[in-house]
Amino acid sequence: MITSRAFAGRRYAVLGLARSGLATVEALVASGAGVTAWDEREDARDDAMALGADIGNPLEIDLVGFAGVVVSPGVPLNRHPIAAHAREAHVPVIGDIELFAEAEGDLPPHKLVGITGTNGKSTVTALVAHMLESAGIPTLMGGNIGLPILSREPLPEGGVYVLELSSYQIDLAHSLACDIAVLTNLSPDHLDRYDGFAGYAASKARLFSLQHRDQVAIVAVDDDPSKMIAGRVNHRLHRVSGKDIDPVDQARWPALQGPHNAQNAVCAIAVCRVLGLDDEQIERGLATYKSLPHRMELVGEADGVRWFNDSKATNAASAAPALAAFPPAPDQRLHWIAGGQAKGDGLAACRPWFGHVKRAYLIGEAMEGFAAEIGDAVPLERSGDLATAVKQAAAAAQAGDIVLLSPACASFDQFRDYEQRGDAFRELVQALGA
Repeated sequence: MITSRAFAGRRYAVLGLARSGLATVEALVASGAGVTAWDEREDARDDAMALGADIGNPLEIDLVGFAGVVVSPGVPLNRHPIAAHAREAHVPVIGDIELFAEAEGDLPPHKLVGITGTNGKSTVTALVAHMLESAGIPTLMGGNIGLPILSREPLPEGGVYVLELSSYQIDLAHSLACDIAVLTNLSPDHLDRYDGFAGYAASKARLFSLQHRDQVAIVAVDDDPSKMIAGRVNHRLHRVSGKDIDPVDQARWPALQGPHNAQNAVCAIAVCRVLGLDDEQIERGLATYKSLPHRMELVGEADGVRWFNDSKATNAASAAPALAAFPPAPDQRLHWIAGGQAKGDGLAACRPWFGHVKRAYLIGEAMEGFAAEIGDAVPLERSGDLATAVKQAAAAAQAGDIVLLSPACASFDQFRDYEQRGDAFRELVQALGA
């Protein structure tokens, strides 16, 4: 695990003991810190106690003198009482990414890449990590993806830490200075946690304000809010755009099709160029990259029909590029499964690509609202649930067609999370013999 002398002799409170919370407890205790930990689940408290933590609810104890209250990114600081309780005691509320930043001084010399954005950040993170690994550079991927960062073994000298960073994780960081910080794009999301879109955008922009003057910012300027953030960066800045990618080049990268993946690729290329990779290493990484689960993942092919799982598309802005990736050839070939728990942004971002859709299959709470919004622009089925949608799409699809689950919705009306929804889709497709 990653430990640091910076934590020794200090006391921390840890609120929430899922994977990252327990990893935090273990790393702090191993570093010589005192830890008071809490979770509503008794088994989680038992696990923390076994690691050497005291048990106590940070909301009920005196926090004066604590070095920090470590919370999971899922704790809504805008309405959770821990924020006010910590503020009264003059104790910072932080996350495990902040602890990693404070521990960096004890790690072998390395580079740190931080990647944020509304959409694409997981793919860019995984793509950068893959490109570096395929070039023989020691790499560790973490943050909002993979295993908790503090649970990992430190990299040797010359390694690169590649962190996917949500706005929540940035909110909980105070000394995170990335050698390279990336913004993929920006559109309304998580507005229940912020004072409107401006608050959300400011959270993303903080990643750049935490950098030092000699560090590098990379911003994809394909949307106006990202352009505005780029305009305020006053240190080393690389502006990139998905339009910079030659379609002839992109055709050689099987897992990176569509305009959204052009943007993902251009961000990753810029990072790797700054880190010193040559053209041959970059091309090899792009050509051999495999899609992340639930992100334009090819999950089956039968009778000339290909099935793609894009369950990670939980809003219209992230579903739109998936629709754009499959233009008529020469006729419409795309069967689109959409719906779930709507986020309130409707389908406006998808509307320019309705002409690509042969038939839509609508599910979940959003079914009637999406049907009204689509109107007669696209033939549609009110499928209701995912199993019915897959069955109907299988009956209608012909050789050369594409069936795409890209819901433009959260999953919580019918599934635990987007991953469970994507796994269910994959199983349904495989049951077809695809």
